[in-house]
Amino acid sequence: MIDSHTHLDLCEPPDAELVAAAAAVGVERMLTVGIDGSSCRAALAAAEAFPQVYAAIGRHPNSASGFDDADLAELVALAAHERCVAIGETGLDFYREGATPSDQQRAFAAQIALARETGKPLVIHTRAAASETLAQLAGEADGLSVVIHCFSMPERLAECLERGYAISFAGNVTYKNAGDLAAAAERVPAEQLLVETDAPYLTPQVVRKERNQPAFVAHTAEFLAELRGVSVEELGASVERNAARIFGWG
Repeated sequence: MIDSHTHLDLCEPPDAELVAAAAAVGVERMLTVGIDGSSCRAALAAAEAFPQVYAAIGRHPNSASGFDDADLAELVALAAHERCVAIGETGLDFYREGATPSDQQRAFAAQIALARETGKPLVIHTRAAASETLAQLAGEADGLSVVIHCFSMPERLAECLERGYAISFAGNVTYKNAGDLAAAAERVPAEQLLVETDAPYLTPQVVRKERNQPAFVAHTAEFLAELRGVSVEELGASVERNAARIFGWG
């Protein structure tokens, strides 16, 4: 099993405990994701310390205020690290007040270009901005490997699948009020499916009272396997193959 999207630096136990707990339930690889300069550096440090951990380097749309050439230069330098296997998370988020749409779109465009320059996949965050996010991807990211993290736009699933995007489901797909997400998860072809925690957020339903961590990806995987009518082993092997192909981590 893999966790295709987590934030180790935001989780409460030390990284060593998180990685050990994940390994104990069969999570062999995980991608820890940066959202700003400090968290990107923390992600790379974790990837250096633990062979199971790889890093994604990016600027979250909620951290995109005033994004400029210096911010891009920092990302370029960090993305050159050998343990960086993806660019992001990046995208658009119009749900919260914060960075202006123009700042977000500028940061997003810069990271799309960086993904193209480095040949690394692009990890997408989108909230309350599905049309705008997909439009910018259509205009600027043709030919890139794209992962829609924490998939939240089931009404646009067909479009995402047609474009070849990988679709990653987090613990919220297990929630009782998320029937639309569950229905979407049934429809994703096996070769485009990923599973994640987005820890410390979106704890799966069966352990929802606890703070999320990479080990809990097993619960989401079990839910998806039952939903799709396959064994957990089959689903795990499938998402492992997909992650290895997308992130190049073997």
